[in-house]
Amino acid sequence: MTKIYLIRHAEAEGNVFRRGHGHYNSFITAKGHRQIAALAERFRELPVDAVVSSDLRRAMTTAGAITKFHNIEISTDARLREMALGEWEDEPWGNLEFQNPQNMWNFNNDPASWNVAGGEKFCDLQERMLLAVSEIAEAHSGKTIVIVSHGMAIRSLLCRLRGISSAEIGSLAHGDNTCVSLLEHDGKTIQIKYINDNSHLPGDLSTFARQAWWHEENEDSTDIGNLRLEPLNPRAEPAFYTHCYAAAWQHIHKTREGFCADAYLDDACRHHLENGLSLMKAIKGERAVGIIHLDTVRGKSEAYGWISLIFVEERERRTQLGVQLLGHAVALFRSLGAKSIRLNVAKANEAAIKFYEEYEFKVIGEERGAFGTLLLMEREI
Repeated sequence: MTKIYLIRHAEAEGNVFRRGHGHYNSFITAKGHRQIAALAERFRELPVDAVVSSDLRRAMTTAGAITKFHNIEISTDARLREMALGEWEDEPWGNLEFQNPQNMWNFNNDPASWNVAGGEKFCDLQERMLLAVSEIAEAHSGKTIVIVSHGMAIRSLLCRLRGISSAEIGSLAHGDNTCVSLLEHDGKTIQIKYINDNSHLPGDLSTFARQAWWHEENEDSTDIGNLRLEPLNPRAEPAFYTHCYAAAWQHIHKTREGFCADAYLDDACRHHLENGLSLMKAIKGERAVGIIHLDTVRGKSEAYGWISLIFVEERERRTQLGVQLLGHAVALFRSLGAKSIRLNVAKANEAAIKFYEEYEFKVIGEERGAFGTLLLMEREI
């Protein structure tokens, strides 16, 4: 009997930025690395003979949890990749749901009916996953294997093994990051022993603990926390831009003294002309709840991008909306060839510093601002 531990990768950028990452080769988050450490402890004393991973970075990094305590070389197999999303790759889930709600519903509830340009058919995903896992098991007959793959890829295989149709996929629970399923292969068939076990994760390490879309009571897997991002033309909407910047200034400095609306609006207009995606409006449902303002010229010669402002309305803070705006900055600057992102934050703004540190910004300098010390923070991308 061959034992197969099937593991979903640790928390990656797409999971927190709320963007479609299929074959997009994203990185593991800081929390994801802590999840990997917990996964390593789970497997410390378990016998493992082979480790095979998807060739995407987030899966290969997760596979390192096993090799931490086992002297085994990681093999890769491209057939273990996530579902290819075609033109949906690296697009915000909120935008995709708004632009084509029926297709998004299909993706979540009947993926065989999902269809986008360049996207992979659900049946093809199931076939390649079943073939890959079967062949890997046959190549390691009678041994214990760890296979690291992705959420939809694993779910498609489990549906196939359980005889669950695409239209009934909602009856199969979603798996948290680094969750473990145990399969057994007898040389002919694959049997499921258990699925989606994340017992190695304390509550503060679970990705799902901070999200609600996966709950059983959420019948169609709709994530109401997904933002829609639309380009913001500050010349066309000067009042909205000024309102956001003024509110941010007030929140940081506890006064509007020193705030010069015309100067900041002029900067915004110039940056919008330089790149039409440098200013984006964040929309939740039908309500605009914030903006992100980027400068795509500053730092270009030194391969870093600059965030001028991330603002989320006060009542929407601490709901993981700000990180979705950060995800836009990462996506845009990465596409422009930047290697890092920088920003200034007031040293007294402890909440903002904590937020940026959570998402891997580090302090690299200080400077004097109009109302006190400003920290210069940087995040590699």
